[in-house]
Amino acid sequence: MDDRLDSEFYSRDVLYVAPALLGMKLIRCYPAGEKEIFIISETEAYKGTEDLACHASKGLTARNRIMFERGGHLYLYLIYGMYWMMNVVTGGRDVPQAVLIRGLKEIYGPGRVTRRLQIDGSFNGEDLLTSRKIWIEKGIKKTQITAGPRIGIDYAGEFWKNVPWRFYLK
Repeated sequence: MDDRLDSEFYSRDVLYVAPALLGMKLIRCYPAGEKEIFIISETEAYKGTEDLACHASKGLTARNRIMFERGGHLYLYLIYGMYWMMNVVTGGRDVPQAVLIRGLKEIYGPGRVTRRLQIDGSFNGEDLLTSRKIWIEKGIKKTQITAGPRIGIDYAGEFWKNVPWRFYLK
């Protein structure tokens, strides 16, 4: 049996879950049966309807519907018509929060992460508690966690682009 993170872990506020995911093991099982283990090294928090950088700030839509589910699901969306962004939904039902997986040890950038792990829009809504394709397990002991402003969200305004909600292992 694997050592998956449980629903209690994901049901917490995004500002707790985002740094807590650092050092955790992301497990990817491919269709041919091979399995790879990665260490989460960088995350970014998006905190619901009040956060102007969060997709949920515009309310419930067909695109962001999965963010309104209980924590522990994946929320995938496409940017620039070519890069899938993988987010872990946190909080309770109808509390739309998510953590963008920005980097894994040795893989820098959210688009590179999904390409390397062969993740696309078909993973949208994947349940990390039961999936046989992808899940997260307890990981390594964290050394030093650093926080800084989020990246690539100038459209959200000065306050939201500068909140220190990007977390990474030093």
